[in-house]
Amino acid sequence: ITARRLGSFLLDHYKKPDFRLKDLDNRFIADFDYYLKTAHKNDHNTTTKYCKNLKKILNVAVANGWIDINPFQGYKASYKEVDRVYLSKSELAAIEAKTFKLQRLQVARDIFLFQCYTGLSFCDMAKLTRDDISKGIDNHQWISIRRKKTDTRSAIPLLPQALRIIEKYKNEANEKLLPCTCIQKFNSYLYEIAELCEINKNLTSHVGRRTFATTIALANGIGLETISKVLGHSSTKVTQLYAVVTDLKLSEDMKLLKERLQ
Repeated sequence: ITARRLGSFLLDHYKKPDFRLKDLDNRFIADFDYYLKTAHKNDHNTTTKYCKNLKKILNVAVANGWIDINPFQGYKASYKEVDRVYLSKSELAAIEAKTFKLQRLQVARDIFLFQCYTGLSFCDMAKLTRDDISKGIDNHQWISIRRKKTDTRSAIPLLPQALRIIEKYKNEANEKLLPCTCIQKFNSYLYEIAELCEINKNLTSHVGRRTFATTIALANGIGLETISKVLGHSSTKVTQLYAVVTDLKLSEDMKLLKERLQ
């Protein structure tokens, strides 16, 4: 995406498809930053991500001797703290209990719940087959895959809720484990589901992954290292962006602390 954004920026700002490395300066990345925020309406964090990607690529140019120094080395930007959207226990229960008249919403709800109980991303979930399920070290059913995005191993012991969804769709005429549509349709169905369940949150595929990390795992005493392994993260620093310490979790932990101190 960064490459595509950069290509459109060159055509729009410089009226040409290419740019000499030796001509790059801080003004270039400042203009790129402004272009992303205006032409593509990217927010601060998304813009920062693309600019940092570009800066990393220029480090490769330095390493290969194509330029002497990174022209963007003076570029500094940090991510702003944002509220991470996830579902509370009551919101998750409302979606589970809801009966939808439309079959497509029933299926989308089940797939979303599968995310909430496994922590899988949509792209990893969509490519699941029966071969990805096997007996784990505890003799129970596990999903064992390599994540598409990072190629890291993700081992997930299947909770009863997830197993019930797999069982529900086992006779679907498809080689895939679940009847996943494209993510654009899936997210649009989740928008409808949120409205019907009177949940005032922007429900997307990613919310399911965060709900697993926060409401299902962390709130029930699962450690960050374990959550990180399930999510397929290479570092718990990334996991911290998914697992939010809620007020309820904080209250329960402090209650335990008070009991121990007494």
